[in-house]
Amino acid sequence: MKLHKDFRVIVFIAAMLISLIAIHPAYNSHDGGFSSDLQYGLDLEGGTSLQLKLEGAIAGVEVDPAQIIEKKYSDVFGDLEIIEASDDEIIFRTTEPLEKDDVDAVGYGNVYVDGSEVTLTINKESVIEKYLSEQLECEVLYLGSDMYEIRSAVSKNDLSDALSNVSGSITTDARGNLEFTETVTKDTQEDTEKILSEKLNIWGLKDVPITPVEENILLVDLAGVDLDTAMEIVATPGKFEIRIQTVENATEHVLWGEQINAVDMPRVRDGAWGVGFTVGGVGANAIRDAAVESGAVSNLAAHELVMLLNDEVIFSAPLAPELAENLQELYDKDQNVPSYSFVATTGTGDAGRENVEQLYIHLRAGALPVEVDVIGSWQVPAALGDQFRKQTILAGILALLMVAFVIFRRYHQKNILIPMVATSVSEVFMILGFASLIGWQLDLPAIAGIIAVIGTGIDHLVIITDEVLYEGRMPSRKVYLSRIARAFAIIFAAAATTIIAMSPLLFMGFGALKGFAITTIVGVLIGVLIARPVYGRVIRELLE
Repeated sequence: MKLHKDFRVIVFIAAMLISLIAIHPAYNSHDGGFSSDLQYGLDLEGGTSLQLKLEGAIAGVEVDPAQIIEKKYSDVFGDLEIIEASDDEIIFRTTEPLEKDDVDAVGYGNVYVDGSEVTLTINKESVIEKYLSEQLECEVLYLGSDMYEIRSAVSKNDLSDALSNVSGSITTDARGNLEFTETVTKDTQEDTEKILSEKLNIWGLKDVPITPVEENILLVDLAGVDLDTAMEIVATPGKFEIRIQTVENATEHVLWGEQINAVDMPRVRDGAWGVGFTVGGVGANAIRDAAVESGAVSNLAAHELVMLLNDEVIFSAPLAPELAENLQELYDKDQNVPSYSFVATTGTGDAGRENVEQLYIHLRAGALPVEVDVIGSWQVPAALGDQFRKQTILAGILALLMVAFVIFRRYHQKNILIPMVATSVSEVFMILGFASLIGWQLDLPAIAGIIAVIGTGIDHLVIITDEVLYEGRMPSRKVYLSRIARAFAIIFAAAATTIIAMSPLLFMGFGALKGFAITTIVGVLIGVLIARPVYGRVIRELLE
């Protein structure tokens, strides 16, 4: 069978063509150099790496919900008497008759009012969540077994003070230690990583490696980004919150950014820049209730809807008259809202456009579940990254030249040397094509892996060549097939050993170790499945 009809050769050529298209090498006349679609990591491109700590705590909480209800409602209505209390219902009596709407506004359960006697149907965990959320000014989630996640930087003393006001305390374990840890849950870490990645993509930084180190630590590598810009992009996006103005400059929490389901592209609306967004059912009902109970629907100018990022106001405006009328109608009918669409208007001209683009980013990506604190940072200057890139290319060329020299000294035949070196180069080219195809960033460990693949690849090619050259000459076809089968049995066993050895680094390592493992495994698979079978076929043709 002729070479160009051989299935192995066809697969090899197809892989090379796909790699060429993926890498897309081109000469840039403006810069006077070559360019490609290869992506380089921090080591080779220069940039900034940030170590982020996710601010939060997990704590055990012991408190009687009746104590919370007594404090919160007595603060509003004066002295009251708890008549009956359980984990799901609390009945209390006040000195004066109450209106249902006034009791509803406190918001700790479903309310039934009979004169001065109030029956609250509650959920114990929800009451504790709401109370801690108000006292600590952050989101609090119930995890089960009296454990709560506090999504903010709080200390034991902060939590103890908040609980002591309602005769509560932090629980203790079997050894008597307080059940309080400055960390976040795995779900919170994964949500933060996902939202941060999406927000970086919106900024135009795609495929940014975000590596979890511990449950509350993330490493973010931003190739080609200076330290100041990296701090602006990564350290800025934190807690996104919507509040409503109540009395004078005071505001009250309405919802967190995670309730935002969809965001429209910024565009000019009635002569001004604006961005539309849709809020889910819980958030929509919260906005409806807050707008009515604060008086915003009847006095628009005095009760603005305020958006904050990391407690800094990024947008503030009164409700539109038609929106206020609609919310009042829904409230009067006691009708739940499955979702609701809003439009935030930022003004006209360049300033309005710049503000709406920033607002779009924060709405589109949502809020990070917790605030992040940059606890470490380091920078690789662009010039140094360029130098590393040139040095790694030189190292790869020197490795190939040294290998070629050793091979020539061993066989003294150009028809062995040339296909062997060409096979090794083709393997490197296909590895780079694979990296470009999946958007994988090349760094120094990845280059080290490629050089390691060159070494192991040459070992395998030597095995094939020695098996083919039977006593210094080509054997018969039957003997050739037997010996080449034995050579590939050795090669596949060696490749399997390498892959198994790299696997722990792939699943347990991170950063440099993981990059090295991926490069080595991909290179070995490309070699044994595509390049080396073709070499065995070509070398036989040349030697015959």
